[in-house]
Amino acid sequence: MTKYAVILPAAGRSLRFGDQNYKKPFAPLADRAVWLHTVDRFSTRPDVCQTILVLAEEDREAFYAKFGANLAFMGIDVAIGGNERTDSVAAGLAKLSADAEYVAIHDAARPCVEEKSIDAVFAEAVKSGAAILASQISATLKRATKAKPPMIAETVPREALWAAQTPQVFRRDLIEQAYAKRGSEPATDDAQLVERLGHAVALVEDSPLNIKITTRRDIKLAELILKTAAPKKPDGFVNPFAGDDMWR
Repeated sequence: MTKYAVILPAAGRSLRFGDQNYKKPFAPLADRAVWLHTVDRFSTRPDVCQTILVLAEEDREAFYAKFGANLAFMGIDVAIGGNERTDSVAAGLAKLSADAEYVAIHDAARPCVEEKSIDAVFAEAVKSGAAILASQISATLKRATKAKPPMIAETVPREALWAAQTPQVFRRDLIEQAYAKRGSEPATDDAQLVERLGHAVALVEDSPLNIKITTRRDIKLAELILKTAAPKKPDGFVNPFAGDDMWR
């Protein structure tokens, strides 16, 4: 069986989330922290040999105090991230198990990904070496000016445009090479670094419901999506919010 390591970046500053008490991966969602819903999608898969959660240094102490039991029960490794997302993923790559043949990188704040979508992108990564989940753009797109208020500069053709999602899955040597050569040029996702190597990245179509929580309003939408999926809590689940109404 092909073995995958899963890296879950959760070290961002959550500036757009708009909540002084929580960063978005740790916010309550249907009585559990967002990141726990996300981990559930991977932790019980027989093809996942390692799960690595990447935290900010400033969150380490409070996180372990609140979620240490969950980490131990689920066998999750922790890495400490940096200022940029690529720094955090690089920290996760440095902790890879020798058993991992492929690496899946998935936003810790994207808890609604479906099992069938994970199956599909894992399988395509084995075929292609690199694959990501994505959804085709259906909306009419407008490029705006920098004026205040913004004005329409042009209508952008939506044909062949896709919205990148996660997991983004890569052959281990390929993603390690991409990160070794990443340099200082910004990258907004991991596939972009692999593209710079000249390696093709396959798109695996997924539902737009695989949302990334960015603002408080997204929590309500994620709750509705999770209700339709009705995920089962793992045996021995430790409620991270028992006896405490906030995570700072």
